[in-house]
Amino acid sequence: MAKIKRNNFLDTVDEVFTDATKQGILHLYADGDTFTGRKISISGNLLFHFGTTGYLGLEQDTRLKSAASDAIFKYGTQFPLSKTYISHPLYRILEDKVTKMYGHPIIITKNSTLGHMGVIPSAVADQDAIILDHQVHWSVQSAAKTLKTRSVPIEMIRHNHLNMLEDKIKKLSIKHKKIWYMADGLYSMYGDEAPISDLMELSNKYPQLHFYFDDVHGMSWIGKNGTGFVMSKLKELPEHILLFGTLSKTFGASGAVLVCSNKKMHHKIKTFGGPLTFSAQLEPASVAAAIASADIHLSDEIYLLQNELQQRIHHFNSLLEKAQLPLVEKNNSPVFYIGTGTPITGYNFVNRLLKEGFFVNLGIFPAVPIKNTGVRITISRHNENEEINALVQAMEYHYPKALADTYSSHSIVRKAFNLKTDNTKTKNENTDFGFSVQVENSIHKIDKKVWNSIFANKGVFDWDGLCFLEKTFSKNDKTEENWSFYYFIIRDQHDIPLLATFFTYSLWKDDMLAPQQVSEKIETIRLKDSYHMTSYVLSTGSLFTEGEHLYCNTSHPLWQNAMYQLFEEIEKLDNTLKSSMIVFRDFEVNEVLNEFFHNHGYFKISMPESCQLTNLKWKDTNSYIDTLSPKSRRHFKNDIGPFEQRFNIEILNTISGDQRELFYSLFENVRKNNLGLNIF
Repeated sequence: MAKIKRNNFLDTVDEVFTDATKQGILHLYADGDTFTGRKISISGNLLFHFGTTGYLGLEQDTRLKSAASDAIFKYGTQFPLSKTYISHPLYRILEDKVTKMYGHPIIITKNSTLGHMGVIPSAVADQDAIILDHQVHWSVQSAAKTLKTRSVPIEMIRHNHLNMLEDKIKKLSIKHKKIWYMADGLYSMYGDEAPISDLMELSNKYPQLHFYFDDVHGMSWIGKNGTGFVMSKLKELPEHILLFGTLSKTFGASGAVLVCSNKKMHHKIKTFGGPLTFSAQLEPASVAAAIASADIHLSDEIYLLQNELQQRIHHFNSLLEKAQLPLVEKNNSPVFYIGTGTPITGYNFVNRLLKEGFFVNLGIFPAVPIKNTGVRITISRHNENEEINALVQAMEYHYPKALADTYSSHSIVRKAFNLKTDNTKTKNENTDFGFSVQVENSIHKIDKKVWNSIFANKGVFDWDGLCFLEKTFSKNDKTEENWSFYYFIIRDQHDIPLLATFFTYSLWKDDMLAPQQVSEKIETIRLKDSYHMTSYVLSTGSLFTEGEHLYCNTSHPLWQNAMYQLFEEIEKLDNTLKSSMIVFRDFEVNEVLNEFFHNHGYFKISMPESCQLTNLKWKDTNSYIDTLSPKSRRHFKNDIGPFEQRFNIEILNTISGDQRELFYSLFENVRKNNLGLNIF
């Protein structure tokens, strides 16, 4: 059986972040002796700051600074005791003021991440179930997934997909007491909103439905007393909702706040909530600064600050309406997202803006899907109209250049984000690299000598092998046994093949590489619905082949251009076929290609270990044993060698019909008992 390597999510994140760090986008250090909020210094360059989450600029308010410094001199730099034993003298004042803001019981936490880790396991019972929005903040997802050890089922839906949510509710409501839907109030990347009103209607229809909202990005800049986006929609907080706000970010201090109108649950969480019990409490300076901010939130001044921010947001929106930039979500929040599609385009665009004097953030996997990379721009009260105008002018100038530099286009980006296409062109649309491109749908249309000069001895996909595959996987009764073949040869100006490959378009099981226990459950459903959780995939090679499916002469100075040409051809083919996924497969460890694929919107996953045997040139049994690993030698000595004389070995050039059926049944025995690689 094939040995399956499970894919490690954190390894993928590490590789993506490493590439971004190399590009000078992540893990930067600010420098300088002072910080005002309007500008930020990086590597000695003073940049206008369009990346802050302090939307109201309260972190620079002199009242908060004075309160923090006074608290340090009165109480010290920290109060090193657990809140379970005793709270800092200022804590009661802060709790009273924040309770007044919301009009409901609250709990102060060290930060939102530790807060989620403390609250979710306490609030969700073993009889409950959880549904996560696909884009709910990582800290919520991470805390929720700890409940898997208690066998609490955790489902996930597409972002803001209420029909999918309702289907999950119907499925889970039969066996579970409460169903918790966990979402952000305002999402941190696109600045889009949770459909609060529709969700409330859904909870009226399904009383088991409860909500857990992380509204840290909706805090302060909107709502009565700056209590945030969710409260601006609800007005009052029902008992079936738990709400998280923040005392950092726009609030200007540190910490987070849970709001819970259910007094019984509030008492349970406050009495014992994991990190809420054992973590250190907020430092005196943070508590004092939060008190000063709460005073502002409880006064009419908060509405003046909100209006000032809204004026800047409105101004930025009015400029974007005239600019030909792919704004992913039009809204009145301080968060804006300009899609770039692939990471490499995002790197290029951000670096261009840095050189022009503007600091912005890159939205990258896993915060967004890898082909939904983009530039996140945040507007704050620190920003003046003159630099907002200059930023838009810089983006209008550099965005098409970033697309051209990375061989992307407006149409590719808009497709990635499901945005309406426009007539905007970039100079790289249908780029002529000077190559000749041969695209065929049958190996019979390609010269046998040419194909074999590239792929002979690479695997079972020489010219004759592909003739066999085309014949075998066509005109069959079952859908999964009919494949489409596409061949690509890209030649340079001297008509020499620079790149060649073939793709198949076929039906795959979505759980092909899932853990065996997952596939076992899905296969029970497929007994009634044969094509449950299956999708059409456009992949190099096929499910029948393994080996070096992609030939690319990386020693040629134009090999990257040839790869861009291939991406363009695949993009056109994918637009026609509407496949669910594009797969490039079977690469040796190659850091250059690995980074190239990452930068262009692909991430690496581990495939089963190859079963190809290359060293078959031994003279006798002893020389064969010498080629084995110590473990395999023991296996041969104990399990094979003693029985060698009992086998009659024949090498056949042809097989009979009965033998064919026998061999196929043996293959099926292996396939059905190896659901770690679940294929048709």
